[in-house]
Parts: sequence; C-alpha cells; structure tokens
Amino acid sequence: MTQTTTNQFKPLQRPETDSGQLRTIGFEIEFSGLSVQQTLEVLQSHLKGQVDHISLAERSIQHEQLGTFHIELDWSYLKRIAREQPTSGTAEHIWLEELHALAERMVPMEIVCPPMTLQQCECLFPIIEALREAGAKGTDESWIAAYGVHINPQVASEDSNDVLRYLQAFSLLQWWLFKALKVDTTRKMSPYIDKYPEAYIRHLCQQSEVSEGQLIDDYLKFNASRNRALDMLPLFAYWRPEVVTKAVGDAKVGARPTFHFRLPNCHIERIGWQLDTAWRSWWVVEQLANDTAALTYWKDAFLAADRPLLGVDESAWTDRVASWLNDRAWW
Repeated sequence: MTQTTTNQFKPLQRPETDSGQLRTIGFEIEFSGLSVQQTLEVLQSHLKGQVDHISLAERSIQHEQLGTFHIELDWSYLKRIAREQPTSGTAEHIWLEELHALAERMVPMEIVCPPMTLQQCECLFPIIEALREAGAKGTDESWIAAYGVHINPQVASEDSNDVLRYLQAFSLLQWWLFKALKVDTTRKMSPYIDKYPEAYIRHLCQQSEVSEGQLIDDYLKFNASRNRALDMLPLFAYWRPEVVTKAVGDAKVGARPTFHFRLPNCHIERIGWQLDTAWRSWWVVEQLANDTAALTYWKDAFLAADRPLLGVDESAWTDRVASWLNDRAWW
C-alpha cells in the first residue's frame, strides 16, 4: 500500500446509527517526546478551549463544539497519587515531581479525544502535524513501550447479530491486519493486542444468529481480557456490566457503545503519517462486516481451510485475503 497524506478519512459505509444520528469515532493517540504541559500547549494552540489542570499527570481541554480532550501520562498509579496533590515543598511533593519527571521519559503520553463525527475528526490533522514538529515520537521510538493508536467507532446498531458480523469480519481479517499494518515487534510481544484464538474464529464462523447474552458469554469464554486487538469489553460492559465485571474484574474497562480497535501503530514521528492511515485499517473491517455475500464466502472458506490437528495455515490465509482485498481496491 502506498501511503499518502490525504487529510481525509475514508467514509463509513454506514455513517448513521439505527436512530439516524451520525456515528462518532474517538481516537486515542500514544507517543513520547513531549511533557504533559508541552502537549497541552500544542493542543490548546489549535483548540483554544477551557483548560483544566487536573494534576501533574493530567490536563483537559473543554472545546465548546467538540467536547473534552484529555492529556495524561498512561500510568494509573501516578495519576491516582498526583490527584492527591501533596503540599508544595514537602518531601512527598518533591518525590511526586521526581516520579512524574521519570514517567514522562518512560510512560506513554496519551491524548484521548472526545467522540466526534468523521468530519469533525479532520481537526486532528493539523494537531498531529504540530505534535510532530514539537518533537512527538511514536511506536519506533521505544523498544519497551508499545505506543499505538486506538480507534473507538460507535456501533451502527446495538443489535447482537449486527455486532456479530463485525466480530466475524475482524476475526477473518486479523492475521492479515497484523501483517498489513506491520505491527511493531514490541507491540506484538506485549500482551496488549493479542489475537483472538483460532478456536474462537471457528466458533464465530459457525454462527449466523446469536442472542446478546450468548454473544457476550462466547466472547468471555475465549477472551476474558482487555488485551485484544479488537477489545469488545467496553461494548459488552455497556450492555451487561455485571457479567463483564464478574468475568474480568478490571476497573479500567470503560463501558461505552463502541468497538475498541487497538491494533494500529503510532508513527507520529514520520513525515506524512496521519490518522487516516490508522483509520483505513478499521474501514476495511467495516466494509467486510457490511458485505453479506463476501462475509459468508470468507466464513465458509475459513472453515474449509481448517486442517486436522494443524488448524488453518496462517501464512496462506493472509496471502489469500491480501490478494482478494487488492482486487477489490480495499487496500
């Protein structure tokens, strides 16, 4: 794929929800090279909103039209103790400042954008450029930190069978996605973006209709963790919080009616890289999920490709999917 700066997101095939509202997308961008304050200054120069200095480790900008942008060091422990705000000049405050300074060198900086329509998300293009010019570094910068771009597309429908089709589409594409996106070795070795197990893909391919409860139970049987390239826990916690809490017990699961796609690298340091590059990988999932004939073909193909004891040949499958996507000009 030839990457170019388009300054335009490929449009959703289903741009509206069942209720007729434009679907929204929330981006989360991880990087290093800038402090919390430097990141705030870059964003504020473009957004010009109301700034809230939450703590040493967190800031927010409230934009009147777009919503609230959060800037934070992605370390729960530091954020918690920083919010306690020990008295300036005390040993505790000095220690907190030293810990904060260390974290800014070792812990990912994260910008969590509010849910916006695709057109509104175009405001992020000049912000990415400005962050790069200010010294932001992405996935290639660190061999210990797994910087990435998380994409949170609002579901088009909360119907369980519709969500099933998205899960099927992603699972059939996941091996190809890892290769096509050239997912960084550090990120692949980390637990944060694990693939769905092959047994779960086979299970999904055998389904055509499923209840909400069964969809959640099946997912949790194979994937009782936030650490998946496509993390469904936010949506399932939105539907049935008690079920997800009992199975996972992770306080970081944020309930919301979205998919949580965690796979793309963040190459903010590369000239020409933009969020539309990361977005296109999710766009392919959207395309397959909403093409009934193609989805049926690939489900049947995956089941037919299964080999006794060996399973599906991942390399051959990836090549086959890549060729098909190229023929359709989806990639």
